[in-house]
Amino acid sequence: MNDFRYILRFLGLLLLAEGAMMLLCLSASLYFRDGAWLPILLSGAISLSSGLLLFLANFRCRRLEKKRLAYLLVSLMWIVLGLFGSLPFLLSHSVASFFDALFESLSGLTATGATALPDIESLPQSVLLWRSLSQWIGGFGIILLVLAIAPRLGINKYSLYTAEASGADNSSKSSIRMSTTIRRMLVIYLSLSAAFFLLLCLSGLSPWASLNLVFTNISSGGFSIYNDGIARLSHSQQLLIAAAMWFSGISFAMLYDLFTFKISRLRHKLDQFGFYASVTLFAVLTISLYLRLRLNLSTSDSLRLGIIQATSAITTSGTMAADVTLWSPLANYVFMILALCGAMAGSTSGGLKAMRVLILLRNVRMHLIQRLHPNSTNPIRLNGHPVSPSISTNVMVIFFLYVFTLLLGSSLLITFGESPTESIGAAVGCLSGYGPGLASTGGFGSYAAFSPASKALCSLLMILGRLECLTVLILLTRKFWHR
Repeated sequence: MNDFRYILRFLGLLLLAEGAMMLLCLSASLYFRDGAWLPILLSGAISLSSGLLLFLANFRCRRLEKKRLAYLLVSLMWIVLGLFGSLPFLLSHSVASFFDALFESLSGLTATGATALPDIESLPQSVLLWRSLSQWIGGFGIILLVLAIAPRLGINKYSLYTAEASGADNSSKSSIRMSTTIRRMLVIYLSLSAAFFLLLCLSGLSPWASLNLVFTNISSGGFSIYNDGIARLSHSQQLLIAAAMWFSGISFAMLYDLFTFKISRLRHKLDQFGFYASVTLFAVLTISLYLRLRLNLSTSDSLRLGIIQATSAITTSGTMAADVTLWSPLANYVFMILALCGAMAGSTSGGLKAMRVLILLRNVRMHLIQRLHPNSTNPIRLNGHPVSPSISTNVMVIFFLYVFTLLLGSSLLITFGESPTESIGAAVGCLSGYGPGLASTGGFGSYAAFSPASKALCSLLMILGRLECLTVLILLTRKFWHR
């Protein structure tokens, strides 16, 4: 019982932080006079008071005795924050139903980018800011923001970190303190956000639009304040956003080494970075060639749209500079494959992560060689070092869970009455964190036409994808609850 009271205490602390973030959006309401100051104020007040109540009622519970309950804490965290994060949408009457509000809230906090709103520009500016801010918070990983205070609350930082991000590159854990790692990651995240905000402002975009688009693209989220994504922006502004997306797909550890000129450490990350860069380049050239030859676009437009949409897909941002549903089905399925692949581990992007895909491909190559030469020894290598069997097993397990969850999610959506094409697209979009799906849910479309049951399922897929399935499924095992 003490452990569960501790979990409530920790959730209360997170609600205090979320409520404070909501109140920051009051500034937009007062500046633009959008008439939504009261819903924002009430949302923040409800979150703050609930968080304070949970925190004070369980104040004496200062330690989590059963460290495995960190998995329960992380799973509950996304559910609770998603529920309270839906308050600005509900109280401002920006959505049609509770499921729409929950869908939009979780899409923001998990940095998925799927939307159930057919008319985004009709939202009050303060609600738009909360929508963008929630992605910026969720993209970095809310749990990483509280790791600095976790030891004071009696929880092991590393157990909480692995529960949140089983795909992160934890190779530096033994040599660098976790608190130092998190601090460096936060510095990089803030620096990238500030740099691209200034660049967008200098390009002629208004500070308001620049702030929102930086929040949603640095986080690999992809929300926009416009119904047509970023299509109305100038070409240079679109390419700046593409650059922000691509940098968000690089691991924080590599960016830190790069910006601090620690070149010797980069060689330990070159395999994954090379794979990420190569897949991006191949996708850009393929999409650009298709646009030039099949849609007869100019070379510059083909290359620009190829860069933006391929980068948007592989980083699972979901940002749209064109209505890709008007392109061939093959191009849209390529985007789905890129989204499932994802960018580098330890970045803000979703998907399987490039490191896992690279290990899977090298595993296949190793088995093919062993079929030809049964007595040969060909270990899987990453950055010149053999990959341990435990890592290979972990990669295979997560890959299996992704495929199984994808198939099950698609099947359930079809059962709920959605078309097969939309079901597959929605399952991939929500599980990978890409956001847009296929047909009506792709391009500039939305999930507004989905049934409440389908939206609830898609919300669950967002959480499963954010936690890479394993963390949530652990809760369903008997061993987890066994004394």
